[in-house]
Amino acid sequence: MAKWLTKRNFIFAVSIIIFILVLIFIIPVSIPIILALLTALLIDPLVRLTEKKFKWQRKVSVISVFIFILAILASTIYYTVTQLIGRIIQFTKDAPEYFNSLSGVWIDAQSKLFHYTSGMPDDVVIAIKHEFKNIFESIRESILNLLSYEKITALMTEIPNFLVSLIVYIIALFLFMLELPELKKMLFRHFTTSTAEKVRFMILKLNAVIFGFMKAQFLVSLIILAVTFVALLIIVPEYAIVMSLVIWIIDVIPILGSIIVLAPWSLYQFISGDVALGTKLAILAVVLLLIRRIVEPKVMGSQIGLSPLPTLIAMFIGLKLIGFLGFFLGPLIVILFTTAREAGIIKMNFRI
Repeated sequence: MAKWLTKRNFIFAVSIIIFILVLIFIIPVSIPIILALLTALLIDPLVRLTEKKFKWQRKVSVISVFIFILAILASTIYYTVTQLIGRIIQFTKDAPEYFNSLSGVWIDAQSKLFHYTSGMPDDVVIAIKHEFKNIFESIRESILNLLSYEKITALMTEIPNFLVSLIVYIIALFLFMLELPELKKMLFRHFTTSTAEKVRFMILKLNAVIFGFMKAQFLVSLIILAVTFVALLIIVPEYAIVMSLVIWIIDVIPILGSIIVLAPWSLYQFISGDVALGTKLAILAVVLLLIRRIVEPKVMGSQIGLSPLPTLIAMFIGLKLIGFLGFFLGPLIVILFTTAREAGIIKMNFRI
């Protein structure tokens, strides 16, 4: 027991505790800065390549790459937002027709219910009608609650927070891209030669992991985009491009993903009487969910060097501990631990 109670092990244990506390309390409120750092690390090879190929100073290379990335993001966001606004305006114009069709569905449902319950005891008929009415009332209340003033106001109040986070992310990304070499030098000043070599090994491995992680997410998202576009092209061709892009963007949300879009859309079609379209959209939602849950651990595991089982466990535990960001950080932490052990920073050579 005394062999374990060394100064080095004590410092290591305290460092682990501090690291866990940082993960739990600080990281959730630092998501824009963390994402900016990860993006800067991911983009840095492109900056160095531009710097070497055109013989530019780092500042010029950083500005060029930064503007290029911003242009791509701005173009994608602009196209998606304008298309969404156009569809929303069209929906508001067609809203009276939709509500009239809902009234027709309600009347048709009542007539069918009257036909099916003819000949039944009065108590049974009254009970069925009561339950039927409660179902439609609950659906109506859910829709009204979703479109209530409080919900819309709460959503609108989140827009400034989102804009602030977006601005912080953009500024932090530019500064990280600019200062990344200096940050690395500052970090290595505190290490001995032996430790510096180990840390360099870890950084190289983590760079490969981050690149592999982003590549895995991109590959999975391409599969989701392709399946969604082809399916919507068959189901609803007029919405195929816009909705496949929206679902592609929203699908990065862990667990739910595309269901956030497809479930309400499917429910609306059921309510409006288009059972066939509602069923197709529901099936598409299930298919996309299965694709992401089955393909993602395998693709991510192959790209970042983890087998599917540890990848799935790391993603699930990370999601439960620190939410959305933990879904992505879980596998990275496992890789960090594995790399530190391979580099000799963490030694676990023991037997029971």
